[in-house]
Amino acid sequence: MDLIIVESPSKAKTIAKYLGGKYRVDASGGHIRDLPEKTIGIAVDKNFEPRYVISSGKEETVKRLADEAKRAGKVYLATDPDREGEAISWHLQTVLGLDANEKNRIEFNEISQKAVVAALTNPRTVDYNLVDAQQARRVLDRLVGYNLSPFLNIKLGSGLSAGRVQSVALRLVVEREREILSFVPEEYWNITAELQDEAKKFSPFRATLEKYQNKKFKISNREEADSAVKSLRAGEYRIESVKRSVTKSHAPAPFTTSTLQQDASSKLGLSAPETMLMAQHLYEGMDIEGEGHVAFITYIRTDSTRISSEAQAAALKFIEKEYGKEYCPEKPNFYASKKGAQDAHEAIRPIDLARTPDSVKKLLDKKHFNVYKLIYERFIASQMSEALYDSMQIEIKNGDYGLKASGKALKFAGYTAVYKDVKKDDEEESGKLLPPLEEGMALNENDLKADQKFTKPPVRYTDASLVKAMEDKGIGRPSTYASIISVLNKRKYVEKEGKAMKPTEIAFQITDMLVKYFQDIMDVGFTADMEKKLDEIEDGGKNWRSIIADFYPPFEEKLHFANTDGNEVTDILCEKCGSPMIRKFNKYGKYLACSNYPKCSNIINEQGPEVSETPCPKCGDLMVVRIGKYGKFLSCPNYPKCKCTVPFGEKKEEIFEGVCPDCGKPAKKLKSKRGKIFYGCSGYPECKFMSWDIPTGEKCPACGSPIVKTARGDLKCSDKNCAFVPPEPSGEKHD
Repeated sequence: MDLIIVESPSKAKTIAKYLGGKYRVDASGGHIRDLPEKTIGIAVDKNFEPRYVISSGKEETVKRLADEAKRAGKVYLATDPDREGEAISWHLQTVLGLDANEKNRIEFNEISQKAVVAALTNPRTVDYNLVDAQQARRVLDRLVGYNLSPFLNIKLGSGLSAGRVQSVALRLVVEREREILSFVPEEYWNITAELQDEAKKFSPFRATLEKYQNKKFKISNREEADSAVKSLRAGEYRIESVKRSVTKSHAPAPFTTSTLQQDASSKLGLSAPETMLMAQHLYEGMDIEGEGHVAFITYIRTDSTRISSEAQAAALKFIEKEYGKEYCPEKPNFYASKKGAQDAHEAIRPIDLARTPDSVKKLLDKKHFNVYKLIYERFIASQMSEALYDSMQIEIKNGDYGLKASGKALKFAGYTAVYKDVKKDDEEESGKLLPPLEEGMALNENDLKADQKFTKPPVRYTDASLVKAMEDKGIGRPSTYASIISVLNKRKYVEKEGKAMKPTEIAFQITDMLVKYFQDIMDVGFTADMEKKLDEIEDGGKNWRSIIADFYPPFEEKLHFANTDGNEVTDILCEKCGSPMIRKFNKYGKYLACSNYPKCSNIINEQGPEVSETPCPKCGDLMVVRIGKYGKFLSCPNYPKCKCTVPFGEKKEEIFEGVCPDCGKPAKKLKSKRGKIFYGCSGYPECKFMSWDIPTGEKCPACGSPIVKTARGDLKCSDKNCAFVPPEPSGEKHD
């Protein structure tokens, strides 16, 4: 039996159902091989050769797939149709020892029986241009992240991370916040008049003051507003021109990854990661009662607005049947994808139009249903005719002042019968057509208002607007938007106020530090240009190693400068190896480090080690304060004979409770590493007595073990095998 390998078990289950047991379908669980987790894994001196290892926890998966591959007649690699999917197939091919020249790679844009069967009849070899594009991104991101993150940890604090695209996205959020903080509101005034024809045949309407002496102007203070109001009330209103027209609103394109995330945020309140999780389930397939595993939508990581001619024909047939022929456009709708889009993919659409939202409402939970309904309706709308509006614009004159009134009323719903844009269509449909007024008509003023306003600062980014900004600026790709936003939240670089992202204090520090030393990496244009170069690798026009080779030396130079900026070679010699010490700075202040690092890693305070009041737990000598990678710590002065270290902190007040039964000294109340209370002799290390209960200083007359007092106040022999019961102390009484 032939074997088909996909990424996820859910996807495997859906495909297996469609193929009816003719093939064995198994899942790799994503990548089975990657760069190592704890080392950089890239041989910079060997033309940036990556060192791949079996991913942690994937050993059993690899063994299972290898066994299945040996038994199979033929192995098909059916991972997702993008760079990441191609790379997963390549890793599978390599690890499983499959023939690199064999046509064993199949791909499909949707998980349907028709698409999978068609793919099996048209296999190809692995596309190494796609693989190289993914490798280039992986190596580039590893070189940047694994070098910048330690730099930030030394300069600003532990637990920080930086990324090639992540840090640029964070810069957008931080710079927007700075625009908001520095924003100075400007005063302006709006003047609106409620007007009506003199005969009062028609309903009143509102007009807004826009011009003075035929030029557009803004009223910036109360004096100007009062002057305008006074003049308008003293003058006469007359219609100068009336323009009537039919305006059109074209249907929006079907969803790309970016527009889906934006619409789901605006309409459903879902974050980008949430949206992609729901969409992933709908793409791979879900268990449906009575039908088994069913896939609902096409591939979800795409920047293309193209749809297949077959899907378009099915949509037009559906629209004509459900809404009428007038809702079908004269010519089918086509949408231009943005420059650089991977048009081999389709836009996101439903697989089967017969699965209407109403028909699956009871089969899906609320979030999955809402995302499916959004995708379904957007696709149907994208193939429908334009919405038509009767529009009317009136220009009104009053002395030197000009007012304008606009009205719009829906004439033909077109695509809006199915789908409404949150901002655009709601505004259009809520508009009303103005009364049938004519040029030259005199108007009466029913009301005149002057409203003070202030300009508003830019709004903070939301998931939706940050995704749009990244797409517009060409940074990141459809598969990365959600993960970038997820990292910003997980690392607490941003906090949510409603839907808005507010950068935390550390976000400002990270951005400033990286902009100071790595201006090109933090530059939007530089990052967008790098994305274009990665696309050129995919197109077969660039060697991926040459792109990394052009990038890395200048980056390494900047990194060296950033790490050594402010360092100063001193005349002080290292007490361990005799090399000159270097004065350095980090978030804890100044310290001296040996210039012979990494052979010698000696680090000391410039003034010499500070002696603490804490005795060494092992040898008893007073410990000294030293500075390491993570700040101050206490070290035994007898190093290297005694290598004991303990965390640095303010000396806590010692609590004495009980008496040591061995030497008679007071016992100290202490806490174990796990936070459990115990009691130890204050004469440590000479006396090493310890007890979980309070020692009384007495010993058991039966066995000689210490008599202790429990937390409840009971006295007992510390030997649990001893039957002796101590008498209650005089004056104490137990309930």
